[in-house]
Amino acid sequence: RGTAPQLLFKMSYSCSKVGDPRPGQTYRGGNFCAFLPDNKEGLKTAKLMKKAFERGLTFQIKSCNGEERVTWGLIPHKTSWDGGKARNGYPDAQYLQEVGTVL
Repeated sequence: RGTAPQLLFKMSYSCSKVGDPRPGQTYRGGNFCAFLPDNKEGLKTAKLMKKAFERGLTFQIKSCNGEERVTWGLIPHKTSWDGGKARNGYPDAQYLQEVGTVL
């Protein structure tokens, strides 16, 4: 909201590699969006998430109904400003601490 950090990822179609569910198969990409609070901890988390992305830790490829597709990896992301923890949104008082532990 406003100037709060918003992480945007556009993953295109590509070919999976060794270690993915079916190496050599094409997979479906997608658009992914996550939100962080506009404060010191949110900006620190954004920098750590950038490093995780650069290291290939943000996403994974999963097989769903015979189709390979990109999904969020094991790092929790807030994909909504509201809805609380149950809907991957805010408020979630423990989120920055939890994601910091994972990162």
